[in-house]
Amino acid sequence: MLALFYILAAISVVSALIVVSARNPVNSVISLVVCFLSIAGHYILLNAQFLAMVHVIVYTGAIMVLFLFVIMLLNLNTATEPMKSLGMRVAAVTGGGLLFITLAAAIRHGVAIAATNAFDPGVGLVKTVGHVLFTEFLLPFEVSSVLFLSAIVGVVMLARKEKHQPDAPVEPLTEAERARRTA
Repeated sequence: MLALFYILAAISVVSALIVVSARNPVNSVISLVVCFLSIAGHYILLNAQFLAMVHVIVYTGAIMVLFLFVIMLLNLNTATEPMKSLGMRVAAVTGGGLLFITLAAAIRHGVAIAATNAFDPGVGLVKTVGHVLFTEFLLPFEVSSVLFLSAIVGVVMLARKEKHQPDAPVEPLTEAERARRTA
């Protein structure tokens, strides 16, 4: 189990570094998908299967496809990308260095967090989440489903094209009518 954690952690770190250092935006998005999938693996190791599946569906499935489409539609070219100024590069290196110092200090001093409740092996399971969702939170669940349904109906109504009536035959204007309209 610990070896699987280290493998997933290594995949997460390497793919995150590729996201930051890749020159091609499509390669960056694909490595971000790999990073998200490895994080979903961490959720499974933490016995949070529901959270892992939601993470895969929402982030990897929807948001990353959206990122990929936006990048492909923008047609980003490195030849047309302007060079960053010296001040911008210095600010980026300074910010990254300060973040590294902060993370190193946090790791060095460590943080001890005491658990508030005893460990419950059924907390993150889909069965447990479904049971709580349909017993304790049934009313908010139903209200949100009605809200989403009304939002979908509203979007369909806004996006619907109006049907045009067949155009009435156009009669040619007389000279007097044409002169009156232009005057």
